[in-house]
Amino acid sequence: MDRAVFVSDIHLSESTPAISSLFFRFLEEIDATALYVLGDLFDAWPGDDDLEDPFVVRAVSAMKKASLRMKLHVMHGNRDFLMGKGFLEACGALSVPDPFCCEINGIQLLLAHGDALCTADLEYQAFRRQVRDPAWQASFLARPLAERKEVARGLRQQSEMKKLKKSDAIMDVDESAVAEAFRTHGYVTMIHGHTHRPGKHRHQVDSRRCERWVLGDWHEAGAIAISASGGGLSFLEIK
Repeated sequence: MDRAVFVSDIHLSESTPAISSLFFRFLEEIDATALYVLGDLFDAWPGDDDLEDPFVVRAVSAMKKASLRMKLHVMHGNRDFLMGKGFLEACGALSVPDPFCCEINGIQLLLAHGDALCTADLEYQAFRRQVRDPAWQASFLARPLAERKEVARGLRQQSEMKKLKKSDAIMDVDESAVAEAFRTHGYVTMIHGHTHRPGKHRHQVDSRRCERWVLGDWHEAGAIAISASGGGLSFLEIK
């Protein structure tokens, strides 16, 4: 029987070595046939020409080694939306669109990073549309790598400052957006990250009962993943 494991919001960074070590150990020890990373594998990704960075080399090596014994699937998040074919090929992973429907062990699933569901945050949604525009990405990637890294650092700092001023409700998913996602994709079970609020939520949409499972972010003490096997879905604590 196949077993898929879902994670998100690892936010790999040279500045957080404990989280990196935890994730690399997880890749070595996890018993699964497939691993889905649903966005924000890296805290920032300035472009695939950063593949020679020593920290990135270590991360890619760990991913590549894991890909030899299980299938790796990677989805863009709001921090690493510039990951391209070069990175995916280097670590032996397949790209997963956002959103993405699949079936695992008879379970119909809708996978997403989750940021597109936070529609109440109008400022962020405008930013999301901008940075996912192919013309904007081409223009940004044409700039020197060092400059792109500096921009990424500045954006991260701005993001953290803005979070302090936003309410929890604005930064969480919007119920109408969640309902529309269920409706559009056939009321299947949803798995997403981004909000850093792990849990299982039940929704009533058009007289249909739906489930939404939320992944946790990674920190020094561990993380919350989700496992899909013959027994259904379950939370998996990573330490």
